[in-house]
Amino acid sequence: MEQPKFIRFTIKGEQRARYGLIDAQGVTDLSDRLADRWPTLDAVIADNALSLAAAQAAECADRIPVNAIRFETPLASPGKIICVGVNYPNRDAEYQDAQPPAAYPSLFVRFPDSLTGHQQPLLRPRESEQLDYEGEIALIIGKPGRRIAQAAALSHIAALTLANEGTVRDWVRHSKFNVTQGKNFYRSGALGPWLVPYRDASQLADIRLTTTVNGELRQDDRTRNMTFSFAWIIAYLSTFIPLHAGDLILTGTPTGAGARLTPPQWLKAGDVVEVSADGLGTLRNSVVDEE
Repeated sequence: MEQPKFIRFTIKGEQRARYGLIDAQGVTDLSDRLADRWPTLDAVIADNALSLAAAQAAECADRIPVNAIRFETPLASPGKIICVGVNYPNRDAEYQDAQPPAAYPSLFVRFPDSLTGHQQPLLRPRESEQLDYEGEIALIIGKPGRRIAQAAALSHIAALTLANEGTVRDWVRHSKFNVTQGKNFYRSGALGPWLVPYRDASQLADIRLTTTVNGELRQDDRTRNMTFSFAWIIAYLSTFIPLHAGDLILTGTPTGAGARLTPPQWLKAGDVVEVSADGLGTLRNSVVDEE
C-alpha cells in the first residue's frame, strides 16, 4: 500500500497556506475539513496525528490539480533545524586530513528562511558564486523526548522528507570553528516535496539517496552506509537538548558535492537540482540569481 504524502501548499493566486494529501489524481485539501482540530500541518505533527488526518482524505472526493498549486516547505514553523555534517564514510574521506573517523558528528543549525519548497527556485546570493548542493534525508520529530534510548529513538519520528542543504562554500570558511553563515543564506536550500509518515525501521534501513544536477548524477549512496544511524543521531541530540514535535533533523549528505569535484562545479542560474530517495520521491529546484 502506498504511503500517504502530506504537503503544504498555496493555490496559485492566493496567499493562504493550506495542507493536504497529494496522489496521482491531484491534491486533497484537508485544511477546512480539519481546521477545528488541526488548523495547520504543524498542528497535526504536534498531535502525532498524521494517520488520523490521512484517514479523513478517504471521505474527500474533490481534487485540486497539481498544476494549480505552489508547493511550500512542509513545515511552516519547524522548532529546531539541526544538521549533521560528514555522515557518510566516503564524504569523510573527501576531506583528506589524515584524521581517524570522528567518534561524534559535526553539528550545526539552519533557520527556516534558508529553505524553500519543492519546485521553487534556490537563490544564488550576490555575495558569492560558490553555491553548492547537498542532498539529504530529513527526519521530523513527532514524539518529544530527552535522553532518548537508541532502542526507542525511531518511535519518536513522525515523518521523513528530503532536503537540499544548499551551502555557500566560501562563507562557511569565514571563521575557523563555525559554518553558520554559509549554511543560512536566504532560500539557498530546499525541503520537500512532501512528508511521508514514518512506518517502521525497515523504511529507513537501506534508502538509496541520489542528487543530480541538470540530469547528471553527482551523489549516490545508501543509508546503510551512514556513520551515525538515524537512531543514534536522535539519541545523541536528545542527550543535550529536548527534542519536540516539529523539530527537523537533516542527517548528512553523501560524497559528490560540487566543492569536491575537480575543478569545483558551483551551481549557476538555470541549473536544476534533483534530490531523490526510495519511497520519498524527488525534490526539484532550479537556481536563479538573487536580485
